[in-house]
Amino acid sequence: MFKRQRSKGGSSGSQNGDVPHSPVENQSVAPVAQSPARNSLQFYTQLAHGSPTAFVSGFSNVKELYEKIGECFDIPPSEILFCTLNTYKTDMKKLLGGQIGLEDFIFAHRKGRPKEVELIKSEDALGLTITDNGAGYAFIKRIKEGSVVYNISHIQVGDHIEKLNGENMVGKRHFEVAKALKDIPRGSTFTIRLVEPMKSGFANIAPKMTKINGVKKGYGSGKETLRFKATGQAQIQQQDSTMDAGVDKINNILESFMGINDSELATQIWELSLDKGNSMDFAEAIDNSDLAAFEFNDDVIIELWGAVTDARDGRI
Repeated sequence: MFKRQRSKGGSSGSQNGDVPHSPVENQSVAPVAQSPARNSLQFYTQLAHGSPTAFVSGFSNVKELYEKIGECFDIPPSEILFCTLNTYKTDMKKLLGGQIGLEDFIFAHRKGRPKEVELIKSEDALGLTITDNGAGYAFIKRIKEGSVVYNISHIQVGDHIEKLNGENMVGKRHFEVAKALKDIPRGSTFTIRLVEPMKSGFANIAPKMTKINGVKKGYGSGKETLRFKATGQAQIQQQDSTMDAGVDKINNILESFMGINDSELATQIWELSLDKGNSMDFAEAIDNSDLAAFEFNDDVIIELWGAVTDARDGRI
């Protein structure tokens, strides 16, 4: 067992896929994108349900990105549930997390229809993996096959969890929402209020290459990424396959132990391990950071350190 003093603290990639399409007819007009200069870090963006193309720049974290997208399309940032990269679909494998490839195309998913579902918690675990958008909205990233909610058609991946039994979940982190779900007694009936993403107007349009200013371009093909740092700063980095493998494995551990999925958190854990040679130093680094609020137990620390060493040694 690790014997360490926990400090008190507060809570806290580039991907290939579908490429943007022509805007849906009868959409309100937003600023039309001009070809952005690469060194100005400007990114093409659309609303996932259909819009003209605009571009955003001058942001260093997710909240600022949502504000910039809101300015482009004249919508409140609070209307944005999450963003996907290089696809308008609600594809959680393409979810914008702690990094954006410099060639990535950003699709913003707006709030759609609210809905309430009453269900019985017949098992200890509901089978939901929760993540959040970094700006106050927790939502469903994965539903386990065969779980309590798997066959409930009204509960879908991408749904924002707005309320549980009337208690507001807006502004809570994913781990807080996951704990609230876990704390519902087995056998009890509860009500969950969800907000689904607005449905896409691109559903019947096939993927294609988009030609902008006469140049055919494959989005999501770059090797450099803009990474959001825990300090609030953003930094350009070369794509690192070792880091990507480690972050992915760390995320799987977070999901297994806590029922959450958070690439930014997983990246922060990876970065805390970079100059550490053993699990004790790694545990101390976590305890001396804002991640101490998660109160990871020794089993989690051991699993996380195992993911780090496996990635370093090329075993994953």
